Formats: sequence, structure tokens, C-alpha cells
Amino acid sequence: MKKYLEGTPDRGKQFYQNFKDKGKIIMLNLLKFKETADYTNIEHLSPKQEISGEEAYQLYLDATIPQFQEVGSEIIFYGKSKEYLIGPETEKWDAVLLVKHQSVMKFMEFAQSEDYLKYAGHRTAALEDSRLLPTTEIKNEL
Repeated sequence: MKKYLEGTPDRGKQFYQNFKDKGKIIMLNLLKFKETADYTNIEHLSPKQEISGEEAYQLYLDATIPQFQEVGSEIIFYGKSKEYLIGPETEKWDAVLLVKHQSVMKFMEFAQSEDYLKYAGHRTAALEDSRLLPTTEIKNEL
């Protein structure tokens, strides 16, 4: 089964084109953690002792929340998950994360910043699989 941990240049271009004029975006993250974090090829970030994927993801959040805040982004929800009420029984996620970004440009500024990239390896070490779905608000005019 294919895993999804990083975006592709084509998806990034499509994301930018589809959302560049939409204003605020909410990124829905579905997260599946590795049982044990894997710091292969990123030893400079590796903790002194073995940790879980969930613990490595917390290190990622701890390091990147200041970068979120610098560009006006915020975590609006982070919670545990298990099984769908409606959805495939074979697809399970450990956590859900919702992050609000002021714009696509602010998201890209964050995701490409040197400070973010220094600690992004914790995310790589932590995750078995993930999904990242950008969303925008539907404004009802009732």
C-alpha cells in the first residue's frame, strides 16, 4: 500500500493555483504514527533514547508552533482518532490536526522557512502515513 508523507511539485503547483486567491485555508491533517520513530538519515535530530512516532510528532509540533505563529497560523484542533464511523474499515488514523493559515502564501512561507525545515525531520521520523487536505470556508448567504 502506498504511503503519503510528502507533497509533489505538481500537487504543490495545483494547490497554489487552486487556493491562491481564497484567503484563509484550513489544513486537515490525518496522521498515522510509526510505533517507533525512525531517525535514519536524520540522526542530528535523533533523541538520546528510542521514542514513539507520536512522541516524535510532539517534538515536531513543539519546534514548529513558533513558526506557525510568526506567519499568523494557528492550530485549531489536535486530537486522537481511531476508526471511522462512516468510512473504510481498513483505513485508520491515530490523530487529526487542523491548522488555520492566513493564506496560501503564508502557508508556503512557513513550509519553506529555514527554521521549519530544521525540525521537519521529526515529522518524517514520526509518521507512517498521512493525508493533508486544504480546505476553505463555504460562506452561506442566508
